[in-house]
Amino acid sequence: MSETRKPKAKPALRCTVVVLDERWIEAMPDAERIARRAARAAFAGARRSGRRSLNVALDHDKGVRALNARDRQKDKPTNVLSYPSGEREFLGDMVLARQTVWREAREQRKSAADHFTHLVVHGTLHLLGYDHETGEADAERMEALERRILAKLGIADPYA
Repeated sequence: MSETRKPKAKPALRCTVVVLDERWIEAMPDAERIARRAARAAFAGARRSGRRSLNVALDHDKGVRALNARDRQKDKPTNVLSYPSGEREFLGDMVLARQTVWREAREQRKSAADHFTHLVVHGTLHLLGYDHETGEADAERMEALERRILAKLGIADPYA
């Protein structure tokens, strides 16, 4: 008797991870898998449908600092930068700074993996059009959505 197998359904969100700083993988060997899982959870949690894609770049503080200075006129590294594309199918790019992510995780007494997951969720929501800097109501709505998505991933409230 032969089994009929259904082909695996493609995820609604294709997440390409680009490792610009190999120390990400040295410190967190499953960083690429975590990034894809977090981005897909954010996409699903925001109740988006259709086939979409985004890119996640894993860089070091120096690279992110240069981008932050160029694009936001802030000459310092930041944890995550998001660059929405304005297109329907391709959501955009985000880049994360390794040293900043690790430092914040230590300071906040969180695992690096949980903090990284939160930041990818956060960055994905920015690519989907959510913004916490436009007003208190928008910030509360975005944070509530982050909490729900992270809870489904088994991660504690990052704002508690």
